[in-house]
Amino acid sequence: MHVIATAGHVDHGKSTLVSALTGMEPDRLAEERRRRLTIDLGFAWTDLPGAGEVAFVDVPGHERFVANMLAGVGPVPAVLFVVAADEGWMPQSAEHLEALDALGVSHGVLVVTRSDLADPAPAIEEARAWMSESTLRDIPAVAVSAVTGEGLDDVRKAITALVTALPAPDTTAPIRLWADRSFTIHGAGTVITATLGAGTIRVGDELLNTEGRAVRVRGIEALGNPHDQVAATARVALNLRGVDRSEVPRGLPLLTPAAWRMAGSADVQLRPTSSAPLPERLIMHIGTAAVPCRLRPLGSEHARLRFDRPLPLRYGDRAVLRDPGRRRIAAGLIVLDVDPPPLTRRGAARSRAAELSGMRTADDVASAHLRRGLRRTADLAAMGLPTQGAPRHADWWTTDERWAEYAAELAKAERHHRNSHPLEPGMPVAAAARRLGIDPALIPELAKAAALTCESGLLTPPDLAPGLPAALEKAVQQLERDLAANPFGAPNADRLTELGLGNTELAAAERVGRLLRIAPGIVLLPDADRRALTVLTELPQPFTLSDARQAMGTTRRVAVPLLELLAARGMTRRTEDGEHETLTPPD
Repeated sequence: MHVIATAGHVDHGKSTLVSALTGMEPDRLAEERRRRLTIDLGFAWTDLPGAGEVAFVDVPGHERFVANMLAGVGPVPAVLFVVAADEGWMPQSAEHLEALDALGVSHGVLVVTRSDLADPAPAIEEARAWMSESTLRDIPAVAVSAVTGEGLDDVRKAITALVTALPAPDTTAPIRLWADRSFTIHGAGTVITATLGAGTIRVGDELLNTEGRAVRVRGIEALGNPHDQVAATARVALNLRGVDRSEVPRGLPLLTPAAWRMAGSADVQLRPTSSAPLPERLIMHIGTAAVPCRLRPLGSEHARLRFDRPLPLRYGDRAVLRDPGRRRIAAGLIVLDVDPPPLTRRGAARSRAAELSGMRTADDVASAHLRRGLRRTADLAAMGLPTQGAPRHADWWTTDERWAEYAAELAKAERHHRNSHPLEPGMPVAAAARRLGIDPALIPELAKAAALTCESGLLTPPDLAPGLPAALEKAVQQLERDLAANPFGAPNADRLTELGLGNTELAAAERVGRLLRIAPGIVLLPDADRRALTVLTELPQPFTLSDARQAMGTTRRVAVPLLELLAARGMTRRTEDGEHETLTPPD
């Protein structure tokens, strides 16, 4: 299927032409038929030899309904631009051309209607002059009279040539379906109609509205016929489950989950329609949406737009800015960056303007993002941007320069942590990730670039010599002297407090091999197990806890956990009657 929109001044015969081509009346509303004036979007279709199914979106030509016209042409790849032979170029002809030029529409046919009332040649010449600087400058022209039928075959041939030359749509692309109508059918529920410009929709698909609400496709129709799936380009009607028509009005698209970034702002390249300064408050038209926005200039050709509601945008999207006060099209635009950096620092706007002036391709925009930090493959794809080079880890990407900066930041963070927490065994990976604002999964790979060791979830320098701070060293030396005199006389809590040895200090001393903690708050010298085995081997075997306690000259508080440690290390074992015996002779 192919989809074509009409364009042109009011009462130049757009609807009459569509009716003559299809045998269908595109005006849906009773008021439109009574007034013979297209107010909203109309739809009709036909089969053309050599072209297949061709659907038409008929748009209003009156200046009061330009917003509706933009909703009709926004998602459509080609246009029938209609000019009446007896009136020639008119104000809405110019405004519609501005809109199409802003949207980058370059495929179409110039159709001069009412050729039975006037010579079409002057109207064709005039229209070509107007179009000469636009994206439609190369389209062919045909003359027709929908009343007499003369020229209709020429129009059909021109349409066939037009649609066969259209670029093939990407039928694998994620869905962004801009609804142009939504209504309720009794017994079926909510139905929307839209132009499917890319991707493929299947019955059973789950889509999201812009608020993240999931809806399921219950049924699909295209040109009045049911289908299990429909690929772009096509006019579709979707019967939706799980959503009210008020939740999917015109302008709110349905989206493939996780494939689009909802942008609250975007940096864009502008194509103003005149030299007049652009106002701060504008309305952006994209797809069938019309969203108020605030414009901040960034140089002479670029700007930042802040939207009143987020929009699913990506690089390369084209849109129209309309001035609601003067009711004119103010500019066309191309979306560059849908996740722009903040402009809070002094001079940031000037720097950003300079950066935008150098952005010519999606690769340029992707490079700017990767220079700022890490991005996942899915994040880049959602913004319409490619990956570059090789990933740093899994699906994370950044530039070599930014990766080196991260490595330097990690090394600095590890030094700061080591100096601030000298008793800790290393900087936890989670803490390092928080400090740098990155995914913890990246830290082990980044540690290599920072010349750090990452083991057991801790970061340390590879050449860090074991040692203790001076104050702790002094306390441990005193404790070593105490234990040298009484190897199994573990200090009590008061003595440890007097020495300034809490759990953290004891853990640090044990880590460097200076003490052995046999239980919480109970410490001995690191060779206490071997010394105990030597003493216990001299006892008659097996022996009791009391025998062991007396032989070692210690208390039950120390003897119980020490015997448990010896058993855990395979140096002693418990007998069936609950006594102990040694297994390993002392060295």
